[in-house]
Amino acid sequence: MEKPNLKKNQEIELNIEDLSYEGKGVAKVDDFTLFVDNALPNETVKAVITRVNKNFGFARTLEVLKESPDRVHDIDAVYAQTGIAPLSHLKYDKQLEFKRNQVVTDFNKIGLKDVVVNKTVGMESPFNYRNKAQVPVRQVNGKLTTGFYRRRSHNLVPMENFLIQDPKIDAEILRVRDILRKYNVRGYDEKNQKGQIRTIMVRRAYFTGEMMVVLVSRTPDISHYKDITKEILDNPEVKSLFLNVNSKNTNVIFGQKMTLLGGKKYIDDKILGHTYRISPRSFYQVNPVQTQNLYQMAIDKAELTGKENVVDAYSGIGTIGLSLADKAKHVTGIEVIEDAVKDADQNAKLNNITNADFVVGKTEDVLDEWAKNDISVDVLMVDPPRKGLASSLIDSLKNIKPEKIVYISCNPATLARDLSLLSDTYEIGDVTPVDMFPMTNHIESVTQLKLK
Repeated sequence: MEKPNLKKNQEIELNIEDLSYEGKGVAKVDDFTLFVDNALPNETVKAVITRVNKNFGFARTLEVLKESPDRVHDIDAVYAQTGIAPLSHLKYDKQLEFKRNQVVTDFNKIGLKDVVVNKTVGMESPFNYRNKAQVPVRQVNGKLTTGFYRRRSHNLVPMENFLIQDPKIDAEILRVRDILRKYNVRGYDEKNQKGQIRTIMVRRAYFTGEMMVVLVSRTPDISHYKDITKEILDNPEVKSLFLNVNSKNTNVIFGQKMTLLGGKKYIDDKILGHTYRISPRSFYQVNPVQTQNLYQMAIDKAELTGKENVVDAYSGIGTIGLSLADKAKHVTGIEVIEDAVKDADQNAKLNNITNADFVVGKTEDVLDEWAKNDISVDVLMVDPPRKGLASSLIDSLKNIKPEKIVYISCNPATLARDLSLLSDTYEIGDVTPVDMFPMTNHIESVTQLKLK
């Protein structure tokens, strides 16, 4: 295939054929693929080329010449441009179809054509769902400013409403911004490595209303920090305020040092009637409404009778394992991060759960040790990161052979790969996608596997 004569900044008319997994329009120019921002299938758009690689390129829509009936008009284009809500220009029922189709496509690619993929479980209201925000802070026109980066850039777009975040979080970010401005605290200057506040993180517990604020600073010394602490904690919903210091020139948000400036070291929230303590670094699902649906679906697929030994792999602060403990004989959570295991132990005590314990380690190492000692696993719950299961864990599963595996996935491509690798040992049940991240291209799902 010869690359057509396309150049950056060239304007071109394109017919959009499909949506990519990132939610970009897909167009062809002499069999050369272009991924087009803000474009939908069956549209004709006038676009500008933004980048040309060897095998594909990128473009941005300037004008829609022929419009899809699935296009949404009443949402500001800035949400798609910044990547906060890349699917916000697509009707919500079509977003749910897109996510199901993505799972089907990934399964077909790897040869799992017979697996049933159910309709995506959506939300009644797909906005204002996020319980956590990490908002970049920069110095713009001499003022400390909050916003979000334009896609594929480090250019901050000033923003006050983030569409998919809890509105109380948006309001708190503005309140903290204004307090910092009042005391002339400077926003981070990435280019010159100057200024102070890099990020404001706010978490809000959906069921208790408690909020945590973390100021991420380039330097440990913030002038008037006592006054700033007092004013931030004046909001009775803010129960916890931390300062994190990150002096490195990096995209990683947190640095090593986390200091409590005021309030508690954690906030409390609830999932399926259990209380969980959340500290600044804790992994905690960001969509509280859909988390309950996702976890309940996973518990239902485990088909517990009260006699099972359950392993909760990648257990984090224990949310899945503790949610099902009352339906199992015993739950063991396995997690590589030691602080998360301490949080999980604390959460078990907090909920008076005595049939669950948590261990530090890699799941495959723990299961291999169990296999040597003839300890059986009846049900394994896995909720891995985007990279999916380690190949060594798949080998361990084929060795210890749990009767059932319930796989919660956040990446259909690695889910398809892992299910294919397990398909010689396990029957693969149906897959249910769950829309944990409306307006974005991310997809969660739940699958049950039964030992053949």
